[in-house]
Amino acid sequence: MKPVLLLIDDNEEILEFIEDELNEKYSIIKALNGQEALSILRREVIHLVISDIMMPVMDGFELCRIIKTNFEYSHIPVILLTAKNTLQSKIEGLEIGADAYIEKPFSPDYLRVQIANLLSNRAKIREYFVSSPLVHIKSMAHTKTDELFLEQLNEAIYNNLEDAELDVEKLAKLVNMSKPTLYRKIKSISDLTPNELINITRLKRAAELLVEGTYKIYEVADMTGYGSQTNFGRNFLKQFGMTPSDYLTMKQGKTPPSAGNDALKAGAP
Repeated sequence: MKPVLLLIDDNEEILEFIEDELNEKYSIIKALNGQEALSILRREVIHLVISDIMMPVMDGFELCRIIKTNFEYSHIPVILLTAKNTLQSKIEGLEIGADAYIEKPFSPDYLRVQIANLLSNRAKIREYFVSSPLVHIKSMAHTKTDELFLEQLNEAIYNNLEDAELDVEKLAKLVNMSKPTLYRKIKSISDLTPNELINITRLKRAAELLVEGTYKIYEVADMTGYGSQTNFGRNFLKQFGMTPSDYLTMKQGKTPPSAGNDALKAGAP
């Protein structure tokens, strides 16, 4: 699926021009002012916002401020477009959390590069979090609002790791959110489903416990909610590319054995 961009400008000709330049790679939704854009954000999954600043009803500064302070939207990159090229205007845009600030008239190629870089950088951060055993979930946060949400989410999962039945419904209750809202927020930030994130958080906690060196692998599996030690080993191998015992050996500075020959040892007491 193409990433979805929300374009906001009170000039319909400019909206059509930008749409024509971007619709080959992106799905486009348009709005004429900030208030209309907020209504769209409530019902659509948006990957990036491009907004003019000078608009009636609600201008781009106010829209950006709301997006970056509302936990449901704060992860969305915002590019501000403006004919105001004063330093103070740029500072104001960046202070309220804009990810990029582009002066009109602008090069369509420059806009395309800015969009691609913002989306690509966030994808790289997500991939790094998913593949690295000890990287904290907060690494995916781009705003203070996101950071607080991810900390709350991580704490809720950590406090219930031994519950093998922990799922999105239970997690939504723990963080006092509706299931659809939690699903949409987690998916937007991490590109993971809540259940995938729960599983990765279990495995990351397991990696921490292994590094501590206090517990045996089968004990770590039990402490992180895996009823089957073999299942724990398979999940760890699939997620991080090595078995728990290989990971432990690597962290101890030894030469790890073959992952294939050692795969079954992960579940052995």
